[in-house]
Amino acid sequence: MAMIPDLQSSLLCDDVRQEKSGKFILIGLFDSLGAPTFPFRHPRQFLVTRWCSGEGEFQQHTRILRPDMATLVAEGKRIPVKLPHVEATATNVELFLNLEFHQAGTHWVEVLLNDDIKIRFPLRVMDVNPSRQDSPF
Repeated sequence: MAMIPDLQSSLLCDDVRQEKSGKFILIGLFDSLGAPTFPFRHPRQFLVTRWCSGEGEFQQHTRILRPDMATLVAEGKRIPVKLPHVEATATNVELFLNLEFHQAGTHWVEVLLNDDIKIRFPLRVMDVNPSRQDSPF
């Protein structure tokens, strides 16, 4: 019988490397993006998840949503999460290329396990055009 794992972490970053020892190096952790114009394309971002304290085989699925929390910016492929015993961990690294953001505002990253949302966290997308920020209109 499967034991549903806990989501130990879910982080966005610019790059991920893996040492020969198996340790992961996360480069450029972030929770916001900025652009001077919209729409804009973010060339690449990684989502790193770590699962623990479970047992069995599961499917991870990721969605990135616009501020309306309904329209998809991107949807990841289903990724297997295999935990042979309760002390095992599973680390998944997912790459998203050329994400197109149509507007500033709080976007949402959702990580699901077997179609059940395990975490939803904000990804702030900001307008960094100085001329618009200084304008009272």
